[in-house]
Amino acid sequence: MDLSSRKLRYFIAVAEELHFGRAANRLYIAQQSLSAQIRQLEDEIGVELLRRTTRKVELTTAGEAFLAAAKTALTILDQAVEDARQAARGEIGTIKIGFVVAAALELTAPLLAEFRERFPAVKFELREFDFSDTSAGLMDGWADIAIIRPPVSAPRVEYETLFVEPRVIALSARHPLAAHDEVSLSDVLALDQPFAVGITADTAWQDYWTLVEHRAGQARPRLIETHSQTEENEIVAAGAACAITVGSIRRYTPHSGVRYVAIPELRGSPLAIAWHADRRNAVIDSLIAAARAVRDTETELIAKIEHPFEAWPSS
Repeated sequence: MDLSSRKLRYFIAVAEELHFGRAANRLYIAQQSLSAQIRQLEDEIGVELLRRTTRKVELTTAGEAFLAAAKTALTILDQAVEDARQAARGEIGTIKIGFVVAAALELTAPLLAEFRERFPAVKFELREFDFSDTSAGLMDGWADIAIIRPPVSAPRVEYETLFVEPRVIALSARHPLAAHDEVSLSDVLALDQPFAVGITADTAWQDYWTLVEHRAGQARPRLIETHSQTEENEIVAAGAACAITVGSIRRYTPHSGVRYVAIPELRGSPLAIAWHADRRNAVIDSLIAAARAVRDTETELIAKIEHPFEAWPSS
């Protein structure tokens, strides 16, 4: 049986008013049309709901039972509609956020706080991804939004930069260049050492972190692929490889056997809020706006992140 919510609302109005004229005025429809709709409803369910006389309208026993059930059904339906609308606006439900190692650094806390302030009834589910998935869950559909480090090869992934962090070279503390505060890009390219880099199928990302674009036709560097930042640190500390990384590694995963040396000529690494173009909606737009607001407000914090050697001098 397919009863329309409109007919249920018409019946409830008549049942509460016990007068077709008043119910019709309340519903802003013609009395004749209302009467016809109620007749159709009774025909559809196969029972008389209202007893009509020239002087009054009364609920039958079946009508009394149907009234209570109809009110409950409409309440549930109205709530379902509102829940769907709230979910579409991002006001309820779950939002999944993927992120790469260290997320947005010191900007993570204010970023999540802004998300929660804008969506207080939403559950935020967070997941860290290693660099086997540089899209941090966007490509396989797990993440609604992600914190990533471009470049990534993932198609249809769009992003907006939150800050740009300097890239540095990680060297064994015993390496001759480790005593320097900074080195030239040519010194880095001349190193006769493998480069440690995270395991990934994303060639654009791997090329970026092994400086392929700066090698001008030279042979690609030898690589030692690693499964984690900890593994990379141990390989570098042992002198088995060097690594191009970001300045924040000194703060987030320091190692006594590793030195991080600035490369002033090298373009920095952007950190970005990202989304899949095919799944962008009003909720994603609101999260992007929240991220922009944090970026534009937390200027002092971002300045420290972008100049880590000055903000957090090594001990």
